[in-house]
Amino acid sequence: MLIPYVLVASLAAAPAPAAPPPDQETRISVDLKDVSILDLLRLLAEVGSFQLVADPGISCNLTLKLKEVPWPRVLDVALRTCSLASEEENGIVRVAPAARLVQENEERRRLAEAKLLAGPMRTTRMRLSYAKAEQMAPIIRKFLSPRGEVVVDPRTNTLIITDVTN
Repeated sequence: MLIPYVLVASLAAAPAPAAPPPDQETRISVDLKDVSILDLLRLLAEVGSFQLVADPGISCNLTLKLKEVPWPRVLDVALRTCSLASEEENGIVRVAPAARLVQENEERRRLAEAKLLAGPMRTTRMRLSYAKAEQMAPIIRKFLSPRGEVVVDPRTNTLIITDVTN
């Protein structure tokens, strides 16, 4: 059985400051053979000082031989190699299959859109002085939600706009 060896290097051989400058990342060197992605993620969480949650069922073995590479780049390459992706929320990095994260983001977007469209309706009357209401109605319609509508009163040159409130 082969035992993987890991070497973690700091920014420089000289005495390092208390915290590295924000534009520089901790660089690592790794030489791993058939390592589980979960083990690599745990290593990178230690090096990068972030909290990690891995979705259940993630399994992928990979071989890495890298020298002095910023740890975020190692994370990115390893995730792409295993068809995984990550998202960060409130300082916690979640790793899951890329397709699952895309699907969840789409569902969140649809839910937010549905909540917006389910809001109460509001009607506003705008009497125009220097423009024709018939000419302005198509322009206003472009900015309304799918539930919104514009009615023109040509006698008073008024736009009656009904749409959901934000």
